[in-house]
Amino acid sequence: MAQSTTRESPATERALTPGRAAKLPLGPHTLLILFIAASLILAAIPLAPELFGAGNDMDYPLWYWAGRQVLTGGDLHALDENKTFAFLYPPFAAVMLAPFSLFGRAFSILCIVLVNIASWWAAVTLCDRLSGDKGPKAWWVVALPSLLSMPLIIDTFNLGQPNLMLLALMLAGLALLQSERQWSAGAMFALAASLKAFPVAILPYLLWRRRWRAAAAMAIGVGVFLLIVPAPFRGFERNLQEMKTWIEGMVLSANQDGYGQRPSLSWSWKNDSIVAVTHRLLRPLNAEAADPLAKPIYVNILDLSYQQVNRVLLAIAGLIGVGFCAVLPPERRRTLRSDAAEFALLLSLMTIASPIAYAYYFVWLLFPITVLVYRAALEPCAKARRTTWGLLALALALFAIGPFYGHAHWPQAVGNRFWATGIIAGALVWQLRRSLAPDRSL
Repeated sequence: MAQSTTRESPATERALTPGRAAKLPLGPHTLLILFIAASLILAAIPLAPELFGAGNDMDYPLWYWAGRQVLTGGDLHALDENKTFAFLYPPFAAVMLAPFSLFGRAFSILCIVLVNIASWWAAVTLCDRLSGDKGPKAWWVVALPSLLSMPLIIDTFNLGQPNLMLLALMLAGLALLQSERQWSAGAMFALAASLKAFPVAILPYLLWRRRWRAAAAMAIGVGVFLLIVPAPFRGFERNLQEMKTWIEGMVLSANQDGYGQRPSLSWSWKNDSIVAVTHRLLRPLNAEAADPLAKPIYVNILDLSYQQVNRVLLAIAGLIGVGFCAVLPPERRRTLRSDAAEFALLLSLMTIASPIAYAYYFVWLLFPITVLVYRAALEPCAKARRTTWGLLALALALFAIGPFYGHAHWPQAVGNRFWATGIIAGALVWQLRRSLAPDRSL
């Protein structure tokens, strides 16, 4: 019997070829050179004002202050001029910042920047590993996801937020989970959830997928990181009291005026979580309430009460959860490519499920964007490539429409980043179903 052969499309061949056809613009180390150059520019964004200007006024001074509070035994949850917590994270996060605060603010900023650079490198490496598309790729295929995500990466470096590091930890946990190293995977998820609470949303997924050891490791790890690790530095009883203060002030603080320690921002256009978008669309809430000088923006299509919206929100969240479970394939039909789409879908939903989802939270979409870019570039089927590029372009256009309108924040108030993430999630569901192994049970 003659052996049939298939030939990749010209576009796919070019994307797969790492050598001459790829026309490496800077030689064999093109990607490394681009990464180093971008990292230097990103590092200069927070460091230059501190070294040569009036100082950085983003979140970096707060991280330095929190680290110094640990070193000097100060109060981590002291109230600021607005009578709210200055530091919104558990004591464990402050303990991790303490070494960075030993030698002044510039040293603290440098350390955080280096952590973000390492996190970006790790995230890109893990995105490629988890993509399900093995083998060499053209340099632009690997670089394009970071380029498309660059506004979000810049925002992370500018503010000094840890979300890029959290993404690297989550991707590391997913890679370990895929390798059946469940205890190590659970430890990674626990570390992420102990630094910033919203990654805890992965726990239901672990339970649904019956990754019992990973779920147990995560639960144990969160307890160790939050209750045991800070104790030598804060004292066991003091750490318990600080944890109680943090839980009451952050986790359990919610009413019709807002939640957490920044109620004016809860319903603001800056927050594109499913909670905030649903409330803005179903209640008459001023999306500019955080800025008393700005013109009020109302985008609600209904006039429901706080409790009524919460019931609607609960129903929507339930439908999304049931839908997510419904599209997950049985173990016998999983493939590396379906796992990539499944993990990317999980991270997309976790991003908007967080009660707070400011712009920099969406840096987690680096992995979903990577999966879609790889599929769009490497998919043999031309129609599937065009569809994937189209869906990705539509999502990116929705992301871009917010800054396009400048100070007119109505696109963000409607939830442009939320809906863009929804389009990405839909594209991933489609890719997941296309990547399944044949059902041998039929």
